Amino acid sequence: MLPAIFAFCGFYVADSNKPMFNDATQVVLMREGTRTVLSMQNNYKGPPEAFAMVVPVPSVLHEGDVKTLPKDVFAHVERMGAPRLVEYWEQDPCHPNEYDLDAVSGGGGVRMPAPTTTAVNHGVTIEAQFTVGEYQVVILSAKDSSGLDTWLRDQKYNIPDGAEPLLRPYVESGSKFFVAKVDPQKVKFEDGRAALSPLRFFYDTDQFELPIRLGLANSQGTQDLIVNILSKDRYEVANYPNVTIPTNLDLNEGMKDKFAGFYAALFDATLEKHPGSVVTEYAWAAGSCDPCPGPTLTPSEMMTLGADVTASKATYALTLTRLHARYGKDITNDLVFKAAQPIVGGRERHGANGTLETGAQPSTMNNFQGRYAIRHPWTGPLTCDKPVRGVWGGPPAGTPAEPVQPALGLAFAPRGSVHLVDALAHPDPQIELGSGAFPPIAASGSAAGSAVAPPPAETTKPKKKSGCGCEADGRDALGTAALLTGIGLVIARRRRRK
Repeated sequence: MLPAIFAFCGFYVADSNKPMFNDATQVVLMREGTRTVLSMQNNYKGPPEAFAMVVPVPSVLHEGDVKTLPKDVFAHVERMGAPRLVEYWEQDPCHPNEYDLDAVSGGGGVRMPAPTTTAVNHGVTIEAQFTVGEYQVVILSAKDSSGLDTWLRDQKYNIPDGAEPLLRPYVESGSKFFVAKVDPQKVKFEDGRAALSPLRFFYDTDQFELPIRLGLANSQGTQDLIVNILSKDRYEVANYPNVTIPTNLDLNEGMKDKFAGFYAALFDATLEKHPGSVVTEYAWAAGSCDPCPGPTLTPSEMMTLGADVTASKATYALTLTRLHARYGKDITNDLVFKAAQPIVGGRERHGANGTLETGAQPSTMNNFQGRYAIRHPWTGPLTCDKPVRGVWGGPPAGTPAEPVQPALGLAFAPRGSVHLVDALAHPDPQIELGSGAFPPIAASGSAAGSAVAPPPAETTKPKKKSGCGCEADGRDALGTAALLTGIGLVIARRRRRK
């Protein structure tokens, strides 16, 4: 199987016939009332000439509405919402409560802690223009998509074939076009990829949606898109089916070095069972985590991502929702989002029968995550008459605790390297191992309505204990994120020949 291509919500145009692709897309949206703040970073691969991106927006943007962001904020958001692998050791069955909670790598509790000018031809108007960081921004309006396509070509942009029909619905709906041209003297190209600063802009609109159809112009086929939403509510898509990722699966120890490959196989199998669905991978209070793959999002970072321009500055009340979509050339609608009821799942919680909680259950708060565990049963002596088995915690003395491992860089995770049948430590009711297929996953919503799996009949109270102790102060020294963000059509500008 070919690796999935991560989507861009627009397209690139270059000043040559060389192909350009956007193969890693992750966006961060903040929503409060009618205000949407969109942050994006592009993992652009193509010829190292000047290029630009085109993004449809509902209104004219001005210089104060647009800013660049530090690159590491995206790496931090990705890490917080990523599927995670934890490691547990069974505690001494004769002394089950005598272990160091702070040494456990993952736990079960919630730790809260410019003037307008008119183009000469084709009905295109330059509504505003300004410079932000390495980007020279122009805001355009157009009377028709053919005129916009022709205008861009006249300005020496090499528009991808087939772009005009993709532009048409946005022009007809009255959208403006955010064109950000990049000065190649201000960016660094590494192995054909431009290291671009993330862009953030905001606007007001009644509809909460993300334009994705323009990204098909730079598509090599099937595309993946990761959407992170910061808001007081959890969000789903309103116009496509929704499912939650199977969670709380116990894995073989060999998956420690193949976790990203395992998760890629799990995600692919989920979509095979539920084609066309958008997968919820995370919904949790943005200022907490359990288990924690690093420090939580800080109030300062949430201000950077848009809380500074929303009506509410209460960053402590925000929920981080991570949605993962895959789509191809047959996509007909942009993603439209709707608020959804809170869900829980993927925690170290056990029911009265000792079964670890599975799937997503409705709740009054959001504590859902894709969490997977490697467990080491007790192998020491049993020195008592009534040993208590199945209490999980940190490692024995002399064994270092393994950090929580997030599945990062999923755009580039190897496909076909892990088989689910071989990855699981034991059969799990969420997966039919005989065929490798999934039983119906509790859908957390669909275009026809919202439905979350009903809560289990038995009373849920923890039987097995674990601690967190993994929340840290300060920031991880992260490299560039493998999953980057973009939205729009990206185009490279032809250089004028003297």
